[in-house]
Amino acid sequence: MVSRVHKRTAMYRNLQVLRSITYSHSRRRTSVVLDASEYIQGLKKKLQDQLNQLPVATAQKIINYDPMPMLKVEPQEEGFVIKVLSQRSCQGLLVFILEAFEKLGLDVIQARVSCADNFNLEAVGNKENNQDTRLLDAQLIEQVVSQAIQNWREVTQQ
Repeated sequence: MVSRVHKRTAMYRNLQVLRSITYSHSRRRTSVVLDASEYIQGLKKKLQDQLNQLPVATAQKIINYDPMPMLKVEPQEEGFVIKVLSQRSCQGLLVFILEAFEKLGLDVIQARVSCADNFNLEAVGNKENNQDTRLLDAQLIEQVVSQAIQNWREVTQQ
């Protein structure tokens, strides 16, 4: 019983927020949702009108805006945790990142990768045991992986 009350209260609050955002004065839920849909369509039309007023090259840059994937390297006791996140699927990016790991001499101990709707990589790696005695730090890993991401962007934008 309490769960129903909480759900109903939450839905009422969300409806009030939606009503205030869309400037709707409707009382029925379906009417508020319809008002919200019309409001969104109006915003889309305003955006399209503003894009039509811009020069074609500028409008194309805005439409095709694609931020760089986010990169974070955290040092751990036994190596490094490397995280790469992007808001969209990045076909081929994993290959560039793995090549960067190989270039650094990093052994990937554990990794989770998702490439469906967005790109998400979380890898744990440490230095391979070989003759290369270069010191490996988080900043160097970040630079090399960032360069790999930049190389991937250049290849995919051609």
